[in-house]
Amino acid sequence: MRTLARARFVRVSARKAGLVLDRIRGKSVGEALATLRYTPRAAARIVEKVLRSAIANAEHNYQVRNLDDLRVVLAVADGGPSMKRVQPRAMGRAFFIKHRSSHLTIGVSDETNGAVRPVPPLPETASAAPRPAEPAASSAAAAKKERAAARAKSKTAAKGVAKSKRAKAGSKSKGPKAKGPKSKEKN
Repeated sequence: MRTLARARFVRVSARKAGLVLDRIRGKSVGEALATLRYTPRAAARIVEKVLRSAIANAEHNYQVRNLDDLRVVLAVADGGPSMKRVQPRAMGRAFFIKHRSSHLTIGVSDETNGAVRPVPPLPETASAAPRPAEPAASSAAAAKKERAAARAKSKTAAKGVAKSKRAKAGSKSKGPKAKGPKSKEKN
């Protein structure tokens, strides 16, 4: 069984609520409540309320008595509408402010009723098969050495080009050229 609880039009941004929801997703209900209790964020109080509502829904709708079996299987913060405000600024400007809201959805489920599928074991033939690790490693190492050699060769070629450009630039006269009568030496 899967029980949902929603809080809509909550005055917290979906991004900030999502940070809190990421911490409880997949945990048992008791562990999630303990985590939320000591999370120093304003969104944690709101998420805790929604989680408690989901637990109460499971108790009432499905007569779940053992709360240790419940896990948080769904924790989503969707974006809601934004309240748009204008803040006047200097010289006639105006800054727009968006007060974001969100819709929080938390789902709890009982593991025994199929909420969490057990991971199937690997077939025996796949685990017993030998892996050809050494030829792949040697070819990868050889390819890496070839790339390093090519990189070194291109660097030396680039240095040679840079040196030839500097040599050409060095043949030209350096320093300011004399212009007009002001630059003549006085004896």
